[in-house]
Formats: sequence, structure tokens, C-alpha cells
Amino acid sequence: MKFPIDTAKTKAIKSLTILGFVVVREGNHIIMERSNPDGTKTPLVLPNHQVIKSSTLRSILTQSSIKRDEFLNAYYTT
Repeated sequence: MKFPIDTAKTKAIKSLTILGFVVVREGNHIIMERSNPDGTKTPLVLPNHQVIKSSTLRSILTQSSIKRDEFLNAYYTT
């Protein structure tokens, strides 16, 4: 599967929701969080732009320890 060049904010949020993230707060940035089985939480900060660039999305995935294939599976099911 090909990594999206630019993606709509709504599609990115839907994909991350499939991966277990929930929106905690929304302002200039969208703050999302995922509860892990060991009781910890994984934070994620997404810019509140209409279109999110692929380089930004890759960086966010790396920082949140989300595997590329895991994200792409969720992305292409939405």
C-alpha cells in the first residue's frame, strides 16, 4: 500500500480512531490519546489543518510508535 501524499484531517482522525486513539482536546492542534494494556497512555498531537502533509504524518506516527503498515491498514479501511 502506498503512503498518502497529503491526507484530509478527518480521514487521518478516523484512521487513528480505528487504532484506539480518542480526541482529548481540539484547538490549534488536535490532542489524541490511546490507553495501553499496561495502564500507560500514548499521546499524539496532530496539527488542526484541513490537509496534513505526508512528512508531518510520518513524524507523528514515529513519535507515537505506530507502525506504518498498521496505520495504512486503518487508513485504507476508512
